[in-house]
Amino acid sequence: MYTGNEDITRDFVATAIVADGDKVVLLFHRKLNRWLPPGGHIDAPELPDAAAIREAREETGLSIELVAEREPSGFLHALPRPAGIQLEDIEPGHQHIDLIYFARPIGGTTLTGNAESTGIGWFTVSQMRDLGVADEVIAWSEKAIIAVNACSR
Repeated sequence: MYTGNEDITRDFVATAIVADGDKVVLLFHRKLNRWLPPGGHIDAPELPDAAAIREAREETGLSIELVAEREPSGFLHALPRPAGIQLEDIEPGHQHIDLIYFARPIGGTTLTGNAESTGIGWFTVSQMRDLGVADEVIAWSEKAIIAVNACSR
């Protein structure tokens, strides 16, 4: 992974890993040709948490709520804390700084894809492995399932 600052562009993106029970929503991304959770660019002046919610709605048809802490608690200006932040190589000279949020569906679990994907579904970790989903996506999905289920109790 290239981490220097010369001749590289970086965009901020937000990802929503949406879990329900023991399953997570994944889309087969048309351009990247792999299974990924919903997510995309943060549009100015959009906040990262709003971008994650918007991208999930646009790419899955789901209404979601984020499962995230707000620190320090009790302050209105505290934004939901991402579960993680990672740097992703997209192509030579271009990277994404990805703010990853965990979420759960509200108001239903029926999925509706869009033109960015050729497939969409709810998958267990075992099914993800059978589909050849990247280990990184599986690891985040496992964490999301645990976090969402812990919040639902």
